[in-house]
Amino acid sequence: MKVLIAADSFKGSASSKQVAAYLAAGLREAQADVEVSQVPIADGGEGTVESLVSACGGKIYRTEVVGPLGESVDANWAMLSHNQAVIELAQAAGLPLVKGKLRPLAATTYGVGQLLAQAIKHGAKRIYLGLGGSASTDGGVGLAQALGGHFLDAKGAEVKLGGGHLKEICQVDLTALDKKLAGIEIIGLADVTNPLTGPLGAAAVFGPQKGASAAEVQFLDASLVHLAQVVAKVHAGSYQASPGAGAAGGTGYGLLAFLGGRLQPGIETIMELIGLEKKLVDQDLVITGEGRLDGQSLNGKAPLGIAKLAKKQGLPVIAVTGGVGAEIESVYKAGIDLVLSSTTRPMPVEEAIKQAPSLIKAAGYTALKAYLLGR
Repeated sequence: MKVLIAADSFKGSASSKQVAAYLAAGLREAQADVEVSQVPIADGGEGTVESLVSACGGKIYRTEVVGPLGESVDANWAMLSHNQAVIELAQAAGLPLVKGKLRPLAATTYGVGQLLAQAIKHGAKRIYLGLGGSASTDGGVGLAQALGGHFLDAKGAEVKLGGGHLKEICQVDLTALDKKLAGIEIIGLADVTNPLTGPLGAAAVFGPQKGASAAEVQFLDASLVHLAQVVAKVHAGSYQASPGAGAAGGTGYGLLAFLGGRLQPGIETIMELIGLEKKLVDQDLVITGEGRLDGQSLNGKAPLGIAKLAKKQGLPVIAVTGGVGAEIESVYKAGIDLVLSSTTRPMPVEEAIKQAPSLIKAAGYTALKAYLLGR
């Protein structure tokens, strides 16, 4: 019997690679001779670098950059084959880097631009930029500044870093940035389709989870509107309403407007890069999962993308998750045959994180028993 495990990370508990290992241990305990294939997976957020290097080969680099609040952080990124690079925005501007000191108006993507510059320096001609898990709402301005773009105030001075200063921008000069990015293809990997501004925009939808108050959400949204208006005066295209422009605090917009890049669904692109469809051939069962599944998981999350691909080959799909939210019926309708929570009894989040290895292993055991029962 052959089982393929392609699960996303359980954020805060276990990486994609660890989740696969725990599940595999449970499967083998349920049936010793089961043949297990483990494929680390991600959707553009945490674990994207590890997933692609594990599946495709490559070299991981560690670079010191400016963190979301101006401090120095060490960020991982990778060079793949054929002059391709992969970067996770969260490594340089992620929420985990500012826990306990959320400052939504100050957070910047400057360090992400520094990682892009390093990739270019190493010969990258195509760069995949994962846009998940950001702490910032700066419209990608910090990223562009790190690459040589200039955003000037009324006195002709460079505006300070962070979304709180976007309203001060009066002029935009992308000349140096355009030269640096000539011949470079930049692809943003996003699991959301939100526009830059408005009730479904970067500030309104994602600002509160970055610590923004209701007043700060309004201020940031108005600031992003202002940014788009100033940029429109010097840029041929308008990307304010583009699907995905609101990803990562408007970094999706910055990628389109400042870097000349494009946006693609994260999970679909990564599945293609790692050749997941070929790996599914001759499998009997697919096990996927992530930290939480609910109705919102339909919006580009890894388990649903994997289920869709598995169903093309008529394979059963079991999802293991740390928690199950509302509207789970829609997940079943989208192709997942069974959802199993690894947390089988009430417990504090801290305890669930501590016990993640044993809980996920037990869920793997149950998943295989359930499949065998179904046969």
